[in-house]
Amino acid sequence: MTEVVFGQYKFRTGEQEGVKVIFDEVRKKPVALTPEEWVRQHILHYLIYDKQYPKSLIAVEKGVPLNELQKRVDILIYGTDGTPKMLIECKAPEEKLNEKVFEQIARYNQKLRVPYLWVTNGSYNFCCRLGRHIELLDKIPFYKEL
Repeated sequence: MTEVVFGQYKFRTGEQEGVKVIFDEVRKKPVALTPEEWVRQHILHYLIYDKQYPKSLIAVEKGVPLNELQKRVDILIYGTDGTPKMLIECKAPEEKLNEKVFEQIARYNQKLRVPYLWVTNGSYNFCCRLGRHIELLDKIPFYKEL
């Protein structure tokens, strides 16, 4: 398992039309505060504030065509050259990270071909580097290490 220690982040939350929302700094808009979104926002803040990932190189809920369907990946990190570097799949805290979740991110990566994959439900994190072999990482790399 990959170690992730979240900092104390300042989230902007509120309510719109009776729905709890959280402001997404990457998408620059309030979004419904679901359990999965809570995890996604923690991951985004961790990447930006703890690991120095530039907001401008992060895509959230990015559309990706897959077998004639349009799918959305949770978080996609780009390199400064515009190539995808890391794909992150976020699940709600109560969801188990089972084989189905790993198959989902692997399907997305058939199209994207990133060198790093990260699956998380906030409590459990699995980040790996893909190369000749799959290497499970102890820690999430800083942006400059991608």
